[in-house]
Amino acid sequence: MTNKPFFERVYEVVRCIPPGRVTTYGAIARYLGAARSARMVGWALRHAFSHEGFLPAHRVVNRRGLLTGKHAFGFSDTMRRLLEQEGVEVKDDRVVHFERLFWDPAENL
Repeated sequence: MTNKPFFERVYEVVRCIPPGRVTTYGAIARYLGAARSARMVGWALRHAFSHEGFLPAHRVVNRRGLLTGKHAFGFSDTMRRLLEQEGVEVKDDRVVHFERLFWDPAENL
């Protein structure tokens, strides 16, 4: 995976996040060996909509469980609705039970 461009490596990790679980920009960055690149992960996900195929970018939130990337989905409630369709409860743009639903790529990949 290390020979691939950073954005593609981000997309590979995001594709592995199971439905009903969430991870963070920082957790992905750490897994990729770029611990200080959480914002770059966010940038990659902002460009994911031009990527071929479905990418569950709605499963990536900030370190506090906030839906900080919701503006990239076209409508302000799309990210929340996608998470709720997977059984993730969201209140005031924050994942309820974030710690329990957190999926760490370093532990799961």
